[in-house]
Amino acid sequence: MSEGDWYRVENEAEIPSPTLLVYPQRIIQNIQKAIDMVGDVKNLMPHVKTHKLPEIVGMHLSLGVKRFKCATIAEAEMVAGSGGQDILLAHQPVGPNSVRLRFLMDRYPLVRWATVVDSAETVSRLSEIFGDAPRKLIIFLDLDCGMHRTGIEPGENAAKLYEHIIRSPGLEAGGIHAYDGHNHEQDITKRTKICDEYFAPILDFRDHLESLGHPVPELVAGGTPTFPIHSKYSDRTCSPGTTILWDFGYKEGLPDMDFEYAAVLLTRVISKPGSQRVCFDLGHKAIAADKPQPRVRMFGLESAHPEVHSEEHLMMKFDRAEELKVGDVCYGVPVHICPTVALHDHAWVVQDGKAIGLWEIAARRRSLGV
Repeated sequence: MSEGDWYRVENEAEIPSPTLLVYPQRIIQNIQKAIDMVGDVKNLMPHVKTHKLPEIVGMHLSLGVKRFKCATIAEAEMVAGSGGQDILLAHQPVGPNSVRLRFLMDRYPLVRWATVVDSAETVSRLSEIFGDAPRKLIIFLDLDCGMHRTGIEPGENAAKLYEHIIRSPGLEAGGIHAYDGHNHEQDITKRTKICDEYFAPILDFRDHLESLGHPVPELVAGGTPTFPIHSKYSDRTCSPGTTILWDFGYKEGLPDMDFEYAAVLLTRVISKPGSQRVCFDLGHKAIAADKPQPRVRMFGLESAHPEVHSEEHLMMKFDRAEELKVGDVCYGVPVHICPTVALHDHAWVVQDGKAIGLWEIAARRRSLGV
């Protein structure tokens, strides 16, 4: 097998389709590259929403990474059960999730638990729930740095909310959380300029809090697109996620970031309706449909153009369609890997060109034990 065919598996005839393949050696390389970029593992808090896999948490731990960011209670429980020592739920807990987070602290008392808030009501509710907990819940103030999705705008109200956190029993102010996921500028110079502009008020606000005598132990900043920027600052904790598996959306959109594809979709031709059309079993139950087409880059079929995408089918127009026959195996990389992983119950593990076993994508569920 040539280097250009790194994604192929020798025993592909044994693998049902559509399915997700993962490549541990490439995952390790991507994790190590992220570590090299931050310089100190203490400044790396990778987001597990991309992979949702206990085995990948274990890979991080083997390289010294002990801190993790999560989006769901299930992801947080998966990380704790896999040995993670410092877990940030970066999704303001409301309703029963506040109590579920307390259950996790009781079940895993040695873990340093943290979450984000942008609401005084949430702070008060968490204080009620964690007031008698064996240790304090770390609270990060979630600031809006221009994405306008969650977070409170830096200013007087944000300062009052931070003071509310400090005064609340059972809680401990952990610092600031600011996610700039809206900055997808392709050119790194322009992306850096935009990042610096959006983060200027965040840094000024941190200085203001400290001038009032309030501790601001940590600034958790950014996601994947701005990771190369925030990683240059030793006073920022970075939380990229997509870097672990990578996808063609970021490979083409962020050319300065040279992470490797570490997850691939295996699909088969199921029909050829016409001389220039090929239908694959890669519907949007197997590959995320949150982005516009193309949603997959087929290796060796780069000129194929998607025409129809439905629940179980992906129809593509291809001027070399005669080269394919019904039943042929093809491989492709999704435009958005994170929600694609969440569509699969398990992933086939590829080692030395052969699929050797299955990993359960445990945290794709909404609930594991609590």
